[in-house]
Amino acid sequence: MRRLVGFALGLLVRAWVCTFRVRLCAALPLGAAPPSVFAFWHGRQMALFSTRRGRASVALVSHSADGELQSGVLSALGVDSVRGSSSRGGARGLAGVIRRVVRQRAHALFAVDGPRGPAFVAKPGAAQAALLAGAPLLPVGAGARWAFRLSRIWDDFLVVLPFSRVVIVIGDPLDAGAAAAEPALIDRAIAAAGAQAERELAEWCAA
Repeated sequence: MRRLVGFALGLLVRAWVCTFRVRLCAALPLGAAPPSVFAFWHGRQMALFSTRRGRASVALVSHSADGELQSGVLSALGVDSVRGSSSRGGARGLAGVIRRVVRQRAHALFAVDGPRGPAFVAKPGAAQAALLAGAPLLPVGAGARWAFRLSRIWDDFLVVLPFSRVVIVIGDPLDAGAAAAEPALIDRAIAAAGAQAERELAEWCAA
């Protein structure tokens, strides 16, 4: 039942994000890029799902009841789910994501601070997936002109209003081995991508 509710919610989100005016700043169109691991903060999904990924995508989703709801939402948005979390089935879930990247040439989407936080502190899973799959590890940041933050939620979820301008920045690839050993490298790269997105947005709105 939760998955069905999530799917219905996902259809609403899909219609919502289709109203955004999106500018993507990336070295390559996502469809032309090799299968990659994208790293972003947990509360920024709404802005990020407004861009076309150009190939199959997969995300790691927890085994919780909320994860079942999220899996339905992602399905409506064209993203496959592999179930697993830091507390239950994490290694198996990560292996499932890696298989999708290697065998199906899918992009992998990682909210690197995870569903439990702490917020804006990366865990090493995305870097480990990139390292084992031999895929680029790409930091992602976003900015939106009309948006508000649900600050009572730990992840400071960014709700982007309809018809907003959205800028998405995909940074240069990180050294996955170094990032797996020192996840703070991911923190800094995502922060830099987010700051660039805000600058690009300010220039776009001022033009």
